[in-house]
Amino acid sequence: MKKFFREFKEFAMKGNVMDMAIGVVVGGAFSKIVSSLVSDMIMPAISLLTGKISLSDLSVTLETGGEPIVLAYGMFLQTVLDFLIIAFSIFLVIKLINKFHRKKEEAPAPPPAPSKEEVLLTEIRDLMAKQVQVLPEPPKKEDPEQ
Repeated sequence: MKKFFREFKEFAMKGNVMDMAIGVVVGGAFSKIVSSLVSDMIMPAISLLTGKISLSDLSVTLETGGEPIVLAYGMFLQTVLDFLIIAFSIFLVIKLINKFHRKKEEAPAPPPAPSKEEVLLTEIRDLMAKQVQVLPEPPKKEDPEQ
């Protein structure tokens, strides 16, 4: 039994599980914020544009001879709108995170080492430069017109 709990503890304390747990908690709070945004800000604006019709109140009543069946498609539409806003917000956050990761990855790579030919040519150039410095200056010609 101790082995079982030890394995569970190792599993639960892994970084990925903890990250996921934090994501679920933050996601739940974020969902409440978006739901409030939709129900308290966006839906009243849509209601104003559609002539004071509340989207969440839209429904169809089906008469079946007994108790009527109410299809509350307005609440469904509001839930779909909540989902779309949450999905779009998560997309923007992931896009921003990916942008930062790309900047880290795009750090300039060190220049490649010179090829053997380049090394040899550099050595030849340097040797020739030394020889030119060692040579005495040629005598100056005298101007015959003087």
